[in-house]
Amino acid sequence: MKLDELTDVRYEVADGGVAVITIDRPDRMNAFRGRTVDELITAFKTAWSSRDVACVVFTGAGEKAFCAGGDVKERAETGGYGETEGGTFEIERLHRIIRDIPKPVIAAVNGVAVGGGHVLHVLCDLSIAAEHARFGQSGPRVGSFDAGFGSAYLARVIGEKRARQMWFLLDLIDATTAERWGLVNAVVPAAGLLDRAQQWAQALADGGPNALASTKELLHRFSHQALSVAEAAKASAAPRLSAECRDGLRAFFAKRPAPWAPSSS
Repeated sequence: MKLDELTDVRYEVADGGVAVITIDRPDRMNAFRGRTVDELITAFKTAWSSRDVACVVFTGAGEKAFCAGGDVKERAETGGYGETEGGTFEIERLHRIIRDIPKPVIAAVNGVAVGGGHVLHVLCDLSIAAEHARFGQSGPRVGSFDAGFGSAYLARVIGEKRARQMWFLLDLIDATTAERWGLVNAVVPAAGLLDRAQQWAQALADGGPNALASTKELLHRFSHQALSVAEAAKASAAPRLSAECRDGLRAFFAKRPAPWAPSSS
């Protein structure tokens, strides 16, 4: 996929070598479908290989949402996330690229970051939140769970008890609480969000690129992973979970309690 073919994502390079990657689906709360993920991979790979880019700012269009996770409306209607370039939904690949790109990635969280959208900001090296931003998980409510980084790595970031609180109680937390927990690095007025992100990105761009890349690699290398992404992805594809997802989505859109079957584990 080429940059001029992007429809769900915007890619721009600002002054000072800062790439700004924006999920541009505000009518769907910047929720991602298969094509969105493909486009994000293209954008991050472009930033990775570009000699003109020293840092990435990752954000969402509009003021309501950074990203509301997977497009559950499309999934409920079609049974999946739509067509993709390679025929598979590459969300784990996107996660790896955000983690592995040898350049700092700053999430500018401009609104709600929930579910898979929350995972995306957690994976970024730094997060700056607008004052009205909200954070949370939603998986168990619709019969799903995260396949790796959004659970085990989240616990590394904010601690076991708080990670369990987010995943089990499913309450949204506000930006002030997120900063107190260490989930975000700073909270700013919405009007100044991108300016602050650009300031931080420029400060990073002024540093030695090899030193930044090595620091990022070393920090990731020593980040404890309680469950490998491959193992978790395999577990999430289990038939009992797929059936539970279908039941959860139907109940979610019908605004009624889900008819959960007893756990078999």
